[in-house]
Parts: sequence; C-alpha cells; structure tokens
Amino acid sequence: MNIGFIGLGHMGLPMAGRLAASGAPLTVWNRTAGKAAPLVAAGATLAESPAGLAAACDVVITMLADAAAVRSVLAGDGGVLAACRDGAVVMDMSTIGPRAARDLAAEAARHGSSFLDVPVSGSTALAATGTLTALAGGSPGAFERVRPVLAELSQRQLYLGPSGSGAAMKLAVNIIIAATNQSVAEALALAEESGIDRARAYETLTASAVASPFISYKREAFLHPGEGPVSFTTALMKKDLELAMEVAGQVPLPVTAAARDFLGTACEAGLADADFASVIQVLRPAPEGQPSQ
Repeated sequence: MNIGFIGLGHMGLPMAGRLAASGAPLTVWNRTAGKAAPLVAAGATLAESPAGLAAACDVVITMLADAAAVRSVLAGDGGVLAACRDGAVVMDMSTIGPRAARDLAAEAARHGSSFLDVPVSGSTALAATGTLTALAGGSPGAFERVRPVLAELSQRQLYLGPSGSGAAMKLAVNIIIAATNQSVAEALALAEESGIDRARAYETLTASAVASPFISYKREAFLHPGEGPVSFTTALMKKDLELAMEVAGQVPLPVTAAARDFLGTACEAGLADADFASVIQVLRPAPEGQPSQ
C-alpha cells in the first residue's frame, strides 16, 4: 500500500517519520519542501505537488492547520481529489470541524475516492511514539482498509460513525483539554499568590484527584513556559474552540467561551505561536521572575 503524507508541521513530521520507519512506501509533500529532508533521508519520496503525490498513492493523509488549508490541498486547483486513484482513501487528520469533513467527503465521492475525518488526540511526544488516539468518521469499510496504517500512528483507533463524527468528537475532546489547561493555569496562579512554589503546587496537582495524563505531560510547559517544544499553539486551540462553538449552535458552552476568550487574550499578548499552556504567563510571571510576554 503506497502512502502519501501532506503537512509536515509539529504533528505531521513525527507521524510521517513513523510511516517512513515502518518501511511502507511513503511519498510526502509540504509547502516548505525543506522540512521533508529527514524523511527523504529515511527513504521517502518527495512529490512536486499534491496532485503528483495523489497519483502515486493508495492512501493520502493530510495534517494541516485548518479547514481552509485542507480544502486548498484537497479540492483546490491541482489538488489531491481530482488526481486520486480510483478507490483511494483520503484521511484528514487535522482538526477541521464536521461541516468541512462532510463537504470533503462528498467531493471525494464525486471523484471516486473515500474520505475519512480522522483527527488525533495527543501531543507531539505521543505522535513520535505512535501512541495517539485516532477518532474516525466516514465509511466503515474505508476505515477498516486503512486501519493498519492508523495502527502505525496511534495506539487506539476509534470508529465513531458517518462523515463528520471524528471531527466533532475531536472538538468535544479539545473542549475538555482547553478547560483543563485554563484551570491548571488559574490553580497555579492562586497557589503562587498564596506563597506556594509553582513546582510544589504542580506536584500536588499530579498527586491529587485531578491528576490526569494531560496534567502529567504538560508539567514542563507550565513550570518553564516558553522554554520547551511547542506541542500545540495558543492560536490553534483558540481556533478549535471557535469551531466547537459554531458546531454547538444553540447549545450553551459557557466554559468553552471563557477558555476561548482567555486564549484570545494570550494571543493578543504575543503568545499566539507559543504552546497553549502559555496562558499562565498572562496570569503570572515565570517563576524566575521574568515578566510575562
């Protein structure tokens, strides 16, 4: 099975790296071609265009910033869908929302291919180890066909229903992540205001009833904001919450709205491209006494 991968950002590069390491025939494309260098060194082929990649592959994976970027690569001029092999499966693993996912599934069907929305839950560290969770919507038959590919990228592959289901579930998961992120930042700010060292406060959180995988793996991002790798940016999390509120329609999401607004405040403070744990820098300066950005 020839696999194509488009989008070599924070998440896409380690995911594509796992496919390259598996020995599967891999073709990659990225707007900035230089990012593909380590994959080419590992045996991947660099395509000249999304259409060129699609023509060579049975499965095409996209991992891009937003719905506009995915639509451009898949359905724009010289895009993937018009060039796909008959019966190919296109998987978008970005967070684009259910409406875009359903539109792209219909467009793929017109071109004789299948489209799955398969966003993932997990960090860049989990992407590197292949322990993400894949949330799939679309044809169950197409899902079973590509499940071996997903197994290289994820520890669990959850089929959730028709097109848009995976995209909707990812937004639901991110509501909880964003709310937890905001709560941790506020809890640490309160602890510090009360004279408790940030590291000691964080240790207490990890030993308490609120302990979770998220709290464990975000430790360094909260204790040393701005120093480590960016797992997910403030701007992207804000975008995801805006998508969630759009999908919710008349369903009130007050916690989501509050988290979205504070992420917006962090973006305005110059932290749009920082890890989204950087909301703590808006509440409190770094422990070393450096001013908030």
